[in-house]
Amino acid sequence: MLVKEYRICMPLTTEEYRVGQLYTISKHSHQESEKGEGVEVVKNEPHEDPVHGPGQFTEKRVHLSSKLPSWARAVTPRIFYITEKAWNYYPYTITADSHSLQCSFLPKFSIYIETKYEDNCGDSENIFHSDKILGDHEVSFLDIAFDEIPERYYRSLEDPRFFSSAKTGRGPLREGWRQHTKPIMCSYKLVSVKFEVWGLQTRVEQFVHKVIRDILLIGHRQAFAWVDEWCGMTMEEVRRYEQETQEATNELIGLVAPAISVSEVGQPTVTHSAPASAPSTPLSDEAPEFLAPPKARPRKKSAPETLTLPALRERAGAE
Repeated sequence: MLVKEYRICMPLTTEEYRVGQLYTISKHSHQESEKGEGVEVVKNEPHEDPVHGPGQFTEKRVHLSSKLPSWARAVTPRIFYITEKAWNYYPYTITADSHSLQCSFLPKFSIYIETKYEDNCGDSENIFHSDKILGDHEVSFLDIAFDEIPERYYRSLEDPRFFSSAKTGRGPLREGWRQHTKPIMCSYKLVSVKFEVWGLQTRVEQFVHKVIRDILLIGHRQAFAWVDEWCGMTMEEVRRYEQETQEATNELIGLVAPAISVSEVGQPTVTHSAPASAPSTPLSDEAPEFLAPPKARPRKKSAPETLTLPALRERAGAE
């Protein structure tokens, strides 16, 4: 198992990011969804934990079949998805469950993520006091303005080096911005990746961490670049936006699902505790051939056009 801690600073307060995070996840998930593909929201409901208190539980299926490289599509089921379960006790969240975050056909692969948010520039040491961590782990600071992201995901309108918020007056971000920007907050993320297949464990776990790093950078960049869209929204408003967007996304990917109930935390009928640790998985003596790394391919020189939400807002404005 490979464990790394990522620290991502934002020119926001933790209270502001509570709204921005929900808005960004909903909008980004919708943008990435296509007919039969994308993020299916299975559950989004209040949840009570005896240690962390009231929170929100979500279960999602990230459908990926057409997004896999050709070598992987040849050996994976036509319906391929990753199940993600998350408990949001903001400013503390968990992404995992008793089976961790798993692929639908590859049970030996799992991801476990713990997140804490604080109003500082990422200088809190030993923020994760956990007996799950054996020995030292690598700590990486991710800079939303100056760390590179894959070229295909780059959009100039979402570049913090050039973006300036009309509502908040924040940005653009210059070199050394973490040392002098106010307000500032940090997302501390402890990420454990496990792939216990003989001969491939190190390579796959390192590759998955690279993917997670890119996802974290892109998501936090978007949260800041979209600040004028969500700034000023109340929790009730962003939860309503989340519900409408999730229902539209489920419809877009062609899945018949019951209406999603999204509400602020109340007292659920059954109390469950969040998981204490990522699970163990059995070892395999043989490495499957299909997991060999694909041949290198040249990177695309141009990014795709920026996707936009469908008529969701127009519909809301007409009501």
